[in-house]
Amino acid sequence: MVFDLKEVFERDGAAKTVSFELAISDIEIDGGYPFNSPAKVTAIACNKTGIVRLYIDTEFVYNRPCDRCMKPLSDVMEYSFEHRLITSLCGDDDGDYIETPDFRLELDELVLSDILLELPLKYLCSDDCKGLCPKCGANLNESECSCDKRTIDPRLEVLRQLLD
Repeated sequence: MVFDLKEVFERDGAAKTVSFELAISDIEIDGGYPFNSPAKVTAIACNKTGIVRLYIDTEFVYNRPCDRCMKPLSDVMEYSFEHRLITSLCGDDDGDYIETPDFRLELDELVLSDILLELPLKYLCSDDCKGLCPKCGANLNESECSCDKRTIDPRLEVLRQLLD
């Protein structure tokens, strides 16, 4: 989606809004495809005293298993982003601004990178998720297992084998 911002840059107080759906179902994360439907995106560009700001609101369904217990989860995620736009960069300010020399901005790439950078690194069903038993694979949130929970120093593993 190309966002034409010429009229916003040329007139103080101008604003322009665009809404669209971004196809993200082919994005792979950790070996899976967590996006089953497009992301809903609304972008508003505003020129306030010569500074053009871009406000982006996104909403999408995120399907992924819990990183500890593997329970399948589906959450509606909503994120908001803000960017400052300029027509040409001067110096080392490239981290603070997005350059739009022809007054046009490709929103698909920008929104996709914003979403991917905002997603949680660890995705949990709850903060106190106990996960799976490393020996039998039981979900410890649902039931306790009868596995031996003692940890043995690996250097003494040979002695444990003598006791078994």
